[in-house]
Amino acid sequence: MFIAIYSFTVVPGKEAEFKEAWVELTKLIYQFENSLGSRLHHEKDEVYIAYAQWRSKEQWANSGGNLPEEANQWRQQMKAACSEIKTVYELEVVDDLLASNV
Repeated sequence: MFIAIYSFTVVPGKEAEFKEAWVELTKLIYQFENSLGSRLHHEKDEVYIAYAQWRSKEQWANSGGNLPEEANQWRQQMKAACSEIKTVYELEVVDDLLASNV
């Protein structure tokens, strides 16, 4: 299993637009790219952290080509709402002791 961790610095006042875009884009990635889902966390002030889970690093690296056209709208909205988006970590899972959907 593979995990990507992202950091988003959201422009003040654009939090609602960012969260809407993140949710809708994440749903599409789950549906069309067969990801294992993602969680969004609020770190502090305008910084949000997302944790995305994939079956493999290759699947993650090759994702994007199966998304419908509407994904571009949500990507643009997300980019417009953020001053910075970056992939912080690319991680292989060694042990998994998380409860699933508790």
